[in-house]
Amino acid sequence: MAPHPRYPHVFTPLTIGATTVRNRILVPAHTTNYGENNLPSERHLAYHRARAAGGAGLNIFEGIRVHRSSLGRQQGVNGFDPACIPHFARIADAVCAEGGKLFGQIIHLGRHIDGNYARTPAWSASDIPWTAAAPPPHPMTEEEIALITSAFADVAANLINAGFNGIELTMSHGHLLQQFLSPASNQRTDSFGGSLENRLRFPLNTLRAVRQKIGPDQTLGIRISADEYLPGGLTLDDMTGIVRHIVDQVQVDFVNVSHSAYHGSYTVSTQMADMAFRLEDFQPLTHAISAAVEGAAHKPVVMTVCRYQNVAQAEQMLASGATDMVGMARAHIADPAIVSKARSGHEHETTPCIGCNQGCAGMLALNLAITCLTNPAAGREAQWPAPGPSNRIGQRKRVLVVGGGPGGMEAAATAAELGHEVVLAERSDALGGSLLWATRMPLRREFGALLDSQKARMDRASVSVRLGFEADSDSALGYDAVIFATGATPRAQVLPSGVRTLTLEASLSNPNALGDNVTLVDMLGTWSVVSVAEWLADLGKSVTLVSPVGAPGWTISMYSGFAMRKRLYDKRVRVIQGHALADFKDGMVQLTDLSLGTDGEQLVANSVIAPLAAQPRTPKDTATGRERPRTFTIGDCQSPRTALEAVFEGHEAARGL
Repeated sequence: MAPHPRYPHVFTPLTIGATTVRNRILVPAHTTNYGENNLPSERHLAYHRARAAGGAGLNIFEGIRVHRSSLGRQQGVNGFDPACIPHFARIADAVCAEGGKLFGQIIHLGRHIDGNYARTPAWSASDIPWTAAAPPPHPMTEEEIALITSAFADVAANLINAGFNGIELTMSHGHLLQQFLSPASNQRTDSFGGSLENRLRFPLNTLRAVRQKIGPDQTLGIRISADEYLPGGLTLDDMTGIVRHIVDQVQVDFVNVSHSAYHGSYTVSTQMADMAFRLEDFQPLTHAISAAVEGAAHKPVVMTVCRYQNVAQAEQMLASGATDMVGMARAHIADPAIVSKARSGHEHETTPCIGCNQGCAGMLALNLAITCLTNPAAGREAQWPAPGPSNRIGQRKRVLVVGGGPGGMEAAATAAELGHEVVLAERSDALGGSLLWATRMPLRREFGALLDSQKARMDRASVSVRLGFEADSDSALGYDAVIFATGATPRAQVLPSGVRTLTLEASLSNPNALGDNVTLVDMLGTWSVVSVAEWLADLGKSVTLVSPVGAPGWTISMYSGFAMRKRLYDKRVRVIQGHALADFKDGMVQLTDLSLGTDGEQLVANSVIAPLAAQPRTPKDTATGRERPRTFTIGDCQSPRTALEAVFEGHEAARGL
């Protein structure tokens, strides 16, 4: 077969142990929270089938718990109950029927569970909590270590019996085996602690047990964190030696190179690195591990992950020779067909991952099922199949969408893709709504990829766009349905002195007018205020960020929050918590100390940015004495929130026409 003209490395088959995959793109294991009663669900089946049908060479099913002490919550999937095997078998059959392969990641979370669900203590190497708010875990006895070693092997065998094509043993992300391996979490003084040989004993014995259980003719690999990014933890220099020692001792068919530790500090924000990180930040890890296993008697396939957003990036990394496969988790959440679109030359139709971490990691932090800001159908593949000729609506309707922000564009594009005749009316001269402001800041610029994608979808689906058009009640005449996505009007605090503080939009429109000293007040808790604070600091301004409600950006999950706070620190943004803005006059800001109810600090400032929740632009009644069209209200004109909610509600409204 001739090489692919654009992606010859990506579309070359690869043999991993006993498994041959059709291309070099994998969907790495990632938590979905789709489990039901600790078993794989129909939602899992539809999710994995869609990504296999979309062309992925390999799917790795998310962390499968090997013991009751690792369940954590009912969404966590177990592999030790025999009842799981038929569920897994159906998923394996579905993936293989689409031409893909399915591996299972086996895991014990160790100290990362709180024990409340299974009514067990968390287990670990030592009694060191993973975060300041967590209870100290139970240091495992030698009998418990032996029990878990056997449990890993038994679960691996269950998955092979269910038809899985391979097993991935988790030695990564600060979970149990890494807790024993890392000096930051292992302070034992017995034969499982102290020296590297001792700290490696449990992980290595477990790998040997799994290999012995499934035999030499089944595919087995490991997932590792090449750097914990944790003071006193495992470094890249440590891991290059450890990985080479492991592959010299046991038959390892692949090494999946990741990074970080699940720890209440900066490291956890590198695990699913958001749009503030670059792909190049993590690629050197794979280069080093690949070099370390070169020349091994049984050289493993090397896989790489993190911030790969398109197939072109994967091709470039594969061409470098540093890796054999590229993992794209969030990119596949955003578009299950990203691989097939690249193969057929339709990359321009790919729904982009923008690294916002709002629908995926943000939902994980709330123990909710993941979704995706750019792809609201993620996790709903059975109910919301991709629009196309095979699933268009029965009755074609004339639809008016009022408002051209991300919610309105999502509604218009989806409705048109489903076969409706759609007109989108936007009162301004540009599409994008409030997200246009975010794209002015370099670290939030990837939101522009979402807007570009939505515009392209509307164009392909023949949506009629009318800019500079203010829709009124008469505009709805002749339409079967109207979707209002009219957004909200920005507001800011008005102070006792009569001073009106600035909205975020005003500050973004003319940063030069703000002066050198800027105070921001975060009453919203989302990315909006902290992003502007960081951007102004990048412009060289002296920035003070006041947070009356706890830490600034308090709704941002730990998967991005720790890195955000580190950047604020590095950029010398002063953060004042537990204070409120009392007044601003004559170049001085007066704060109130909320803990005492007394005057707080006074600050020198040239300007104050203190946004409040925006005022919804409630749509006008469209009744005119004639038959009223069906109406939907979505996004900020219902309640000011984020783009995640606006896009979801736009998509949902279009599906409900």
